[in-house]
Amino acid sequence: MNDLSYYILQLADDALILGHQNSEWCGHGPILEQDVAITNISLDLIGQARNFYQYAAKLINESSTTSFHLQNGLEVSEDTLAYLRDSRDFRNNLLVEQPNGDWAKTILRQFFFSTYQYYLYQQLKSSTDNQLSAIAEKSLKEVNYHLRWSSEWVIRLGDGSEESRQRMLAATDDLWTYTGELFYPTEYEQRLPGEVIPVDIKSLKLKWEEKIRTVFDEATLPYPVNAFMQTGGKEGRHTEHLGYILAEMQYMQRTYPNSEW
Repeated sequence: MNDLSYYILQLADDALILGHQNSEWCGHGPILEQDVAITNISLDLIGQARNFYQYAAKLINESSTTSFHLQNGLEVSEDTLAYLRDSRDFRNNLLVEQPNGDWAKTILRQFFFSTYQYYLYQQLKSSTDNQLSAIAEKSLKEVNYHLRWSSEWVIRLGDGSEESRQRMLAATDDLWTYTGELFYPTEYEQRLPGEVIPVDIKSLKLKWEEKIRTVFDEATLPYPVNAFMQTGGKEGRHTEHLGYILAEMQYMQRTYPNSEW
């Protein structure tokens, strides 16, 4: 499997895992309007994952050598990539697999990641790979809303009651250590041609930090000081949380193989 396939899988896995995490809030949101909002965000993310998985499957099936042709001679598809890979094969950032926790932690996780996605997709729009560019452009319209919605909630909770503020501070302590990985390129990312993956990591990080600082200032939250950053997710080394997510998400397909509905 080539470097581009790995990169597309990384984008797909990020969207799928976070979409699945958010879907657990369906029916449990603090108020009906926000219950619907986060459920729609989860659907947006899963839709993005589908687009990336479909493209990744096409690239993998066209490749002469791949380790992803699974049992029973199944052709690689969006379903096999989502439901028949083990945790070591997933390339998502560690941030998206962190537990939902309370509403504040879910909101902050979404804000950190949506800010990253927003600036990432802006750069990917100029890719010479037409399929990747088209997916990024389409997804950017959704991510723009995700970013606006989550940033408004960060401000609302950070500058709200003492209880909501303390929960935001606790969420920041839990999640900040996983944000650095967003800006640590893997070897397969570094090998990709710049015209195909026109991502300037330095400028991406600067824009991300500027947005985080702006929203944190408005939310009266302290910007976190430098801390040790966890890495490894994009290379298949995950926290124990991903195993639990996949066990639930993949149960039906693994228990009843090749099911369709």
